[in-house]
Amino acid sequence: MATSCHRRWRSTELLGHQQEIEIEHGQAIYRLRLTSLGKLILTK
Repeated sequence: MATSCHRRWRSTELLGHQQEIEIEHGQAIYRLRLTSLGKLILTK
């Protein structure tokens, strides 16, 4: 049986008490936002 080598974070570990964070990827900045319905949206 193969084991997964993916890393996993809870959204609360990334966001803390914030509703939005910025993630730098190469030369781009992405925004990870928590909606009022509890869903996550990632935008560039």
